[in-house]
Amino acid sequence: MRRYRIGSRFYMALIFLFLYAPILLLVVFSFNDANSNVVWQGFSLRWYEELFRDRQIMGAVYNTLLVSVLATAISTVVGTFTAVGLFGMRRRWRDPILTVNNIPIMNADIVTGVALCIFFVTVIAGWNGVVVEGWNGFVTYLEENFRRTLPRMGEVNMGFTTLLLAHISFDIPYVILNVLPKLRQMDRSLIDAAQDLGCTWMQAFRKVVIPEIKPGIVSGALIAFTMSVDDFVISYFTAGSASTLSIEIYGMVRKRVSPELNAVSTLLFGVVLVLLIIINVREWRLEKRQTAGT
Repeated sequence: MRRYRIGSRFYMALIFLFLYAPILLLVVFSFNDANSNVVWQGFSLRWYEELFRDRQIMGAVYNTLLVSVLATAISTVVGTFTAVGLFGMRRRWRDPILTVNNIPIMNADIVTGVALCIFFVTVIAGWNGVVVEGWNGFVTYLEENFRRTLPRMGEVNMGFTTLLLAHISFDIPYVILNVLPKLRQMDRSLIDAAQDLGCTWMQAFRKVVIPEIKPGIVSGALIAFTMSVDDFVISYFTAGSASTLSIEIYGMVRKRVSPELNAVSTLLFGVVLVLLIIINVREWRLEKRQTAGT
């Protein structure tokens, strides 16, 4: 029995070493003074300084955070209300819709990215070909015949808006799947009791339903934010003129592996680690309070 425990612990240690040794190596060499990922030549913050001076990378970080925050906020609101609507449906209607909701999650990112790219290109081409050209032609006619000046419309291209819409589209299913289980755990009689006491449906939703499903909403929002920050394939096909951190890193890797990548990756790893610690400490405190209350 003792040998079995020692062997299992050794095997587990090897697994964690295999998973985290590359990350540890990356973090260590992000503080290397040399332009090398092999030879250590002393501790330095040189690559972090160059990272924060690089406007291109910092612009990509800004776009990534802005898209992720906006997509998370919008998908959380839309996904929560959609989950409430699905919860109130009959099963014969709810199950097919949930199957459709699972398609973006199960589908390959490359398929979703190409499909969204084709969709946006088709819609934008139709808009530019019909609306923009039609309006500008009408303006030209007025200027030539009636000497009347009107503002012209510029062509629409893929960029930040299409990137944001793409992120919202694949974030919403994750929010729905996190909120629905909490709705199923909720006692429906609480809503009826709140309405019997004089609450409107919206007041009952805000004061009764939201507190009950809040853990599911928070979990869905965290997953949506993580998926948006982490996404590369769908962003690559829908970003257009915009750029995210993943796209920028991909472009840098194709040219050369710069130590700035080590600094960027270390910062991302640190942020994720801090968030995980905060979430776990918060859950531990909630469990401790609930245990103390009982």
